[in-house]
Amino acid sequence: QVQLVESGGGLVQTGGSLRLSCAASGTGFSFYIMGWYRQAPGEQRELVASIFPTGGTHYRDSVKGRFTISRDNAKNTVDLQMNSLKPEDTAVYYCHARLVVPEYENWGQGTQVTVSS
Repeated sequence: QVQLVESGGGLVQTGGSLRLSCAASGTGFSFYIMGWYRQAPGEQRELVASIFPTGGTHYRDSVKGRFTISRDNAKNTVDLQMNSLKPEDTAVYYCHARLVVPEYENWGQGTQVTVSS
């Protein structure tokens, strides 16, 4: 099992950049599918990007070309580099870890990202 702690949120102007980091404690980090989700007020939580144990990545269409997810299995971290930020990127961002076998998932506490227009 892993415990997750996010950092790096904040306030930025439109067009700016932020880098979110998620530190995982526990064992077996390299086997987890790691993801970043976000939830805006009044909206459902949505997947932003994910990275697989193989290093393969997936992004939602609205962030493709602007966001980059990466992982460092030696440091047990997963980062989300966010460039060209837009006001619609404003949300609480959550780090997520998932195992398929055995079935397990966990969430971080979330970090606020606010993009001003």
